[in-house]
Amino acid sequence: MDRPVHVGCSGWQYKSWRDVFYPPKLPQRAWLSHYASEFETVEVNSTFYRLARPDAVARWLEDTPADFIFTVKSSRYLTHVRRLTDIEEGVGRYYDAIRPLVGSPKLGPVLWQLPANFKRDEDRLAEACALLPPGRHCWEFRDESWFTEDVFEILRQFGMALVYGDHPERPWQPLELTADWTFVRFHYGRRGRRGNYSESELREWAARLREVRTSAEVFVYFNNDWECFAPRNAKRLRALL
Repeated sequence: MDRPVHVGCSGWQYKSWRDVFYPPKLPQRAWLSHYASEFETVEVNSTFYRLARPDAVARWLEDTPADFIFTVKSSRYLTHVRRLTDIEEGVGRYYDAIRPLVGSPKLGPVLWQLPANFKRDEDRLAEACALLPPGRHCWEFRDESWFTEDVFEILRQFGMALVYGDHPERPWQPLELTADWTFVRFHYGRRGRRGNYSESELREWAARLREVRTSAEVFVYFNNDWECFAPRNAKRLRALL
């Protein structure tokens, strides 16, 4: 039986979506509710830049349906500043900040995005994986050195997913399954205008994901938020699937 494919966008608070994706005069405080009427999941990027406020996270839960899924991006302090070194205390603070979500069935994967100048360090990766709280975790590597069988095996041991971050600058990534679920981020289309994904690209990806979903649950997010490309591309891919 085919596994679920969850399709959404990387964030929902984009002013360029006003009057295009969001109805005219819809107040910004109602944007998440409207977004959740169109999509079943969202990737929260704000948690990458600053710690969340528990009261704000509690409102996310109130504004979305019972089966809605939040993917949350881990703090750049842990991945880009600490670079996965001595992060146990920081991980605790991060989870304290999203505690209403942690206690909810709406928590989906936690996304760990490493910087492009962070080269492979298997020991550091394994140590970080070992201290992370229970739940789904996925890793987006942006340096080619990480894409080795040894790294994939570390992820498999911990049941964590390898992220496929689609971007023309990183064509060497494999869509490798390291768990019974996987994670795809669409950053920038190759054949559409200014990063939009063309119809042919979306059809090719739909065919690819149909094959993947026979063995893995899939989380898909469009990060090309400018000019309202992300919600349009996400809706079209979902329809093709």
